[in-house]
Amino acid sequence: MRERLVTPSPNCPLCPRLVSFRETQRRDHADWFNSPVPSFGGSDARLLIVGLAPGLRGANRTGRPFTGDYAGDLLYATLKRFGFAKGDYRADPQDGLTLIDCMIVNAVRCVPPENKPLPAEIKTCNGFLKDQIAALPKLAAIVALGRIAHDATLTALAQKKSRYPFGHAARHEIGDIAFFDSYHCSRYNTNTGVLTTEMFEKVFAGVRAVLPSP
Repeated sequence: MRERLVTPSPNCPLCPRLVSFRETQRRDHADWFNSPVPSFGGSDARLLIVGLAPGLRGANRTGRPFTGDYAGDLLYATLKRFGFAKGDYRADPQDGLTLIDCMIVNAVRCVPPENKPLPAEIKTCNGFLKDQIAALPKLAAIVALGRIAHDATLTALAQKKSRYPFGHAARHEIGDIAFFDSYHCSRYNTNTGVLTTEMFEKVFAGVRAVLPSP
């Protein structure tokens, strides 16, 4: 039986283009994290949030998902509002912020050039997402942030994409898991009006309805 690996090694060699980009960042920014970014949250979480990939100056710099860029501002404020996080969020993994009944992970663990992973890189990294999902015994809900995260999650769950079309605020039932979709909480999406705070909060209101506070 294959060993379950929820996080790649710091020098994961599986995606040559991402390895090359990672080495460039290590030379240019030696004080940054510059490694595959691990999940954030406890293994007893009932909610898993799946993002796209680390941002260059966000998680790639800080080592914690959605920490250090605008997407984290909106995500963590929303999680706090709905009781999935507590503490003060800052662009610093030592800020004391903790997640409650929640874990955050990215579909691709290494920062990609221009924030655009290639299909082969998404596929290669999917085994880590699959293992992370399998390592959450209480998992009851998943929120996919964006189409790539949606598709990657379905692949990890061995589901046909045609059965579960992506759409903002869509909810699907996959076995015992309530699967929610949201547009990604990126600055581009919020600046262009593709995603508003109200739209984002609507998704998590639906999640909270499925997962009453423990």
